[in-house]
Amino acid sequence: MILVRFLGPLDFEDLKIEAKSLRELKERLSQYDESELKKWLELCAVSVNDEIVSNLDTQLNDGDIVALLPPVCGG
Repeated sequence: MILVRFLGPLDFEDLKIEAKSLRELKERLSQYDESELKKWLELCAVSVNDEIVSNLDTQLNDGDIVALLPPVCGG
């Protein structure tokens, strides 16, 4: 089981879910009825255990923490 955290303006509760890779996680999250979540999945950076990753084939292990990081701008 992994923990998914939605950071910044993503107004979703943390979620515990089974997934063996980021690709599988994305597919599972895309199935949620939340149309707002589907939009964010295409825009967010992703970290696994505090390391930014971009490869959807990244393997996930029990206890991993995946964070969805929305784009931000600042000044």
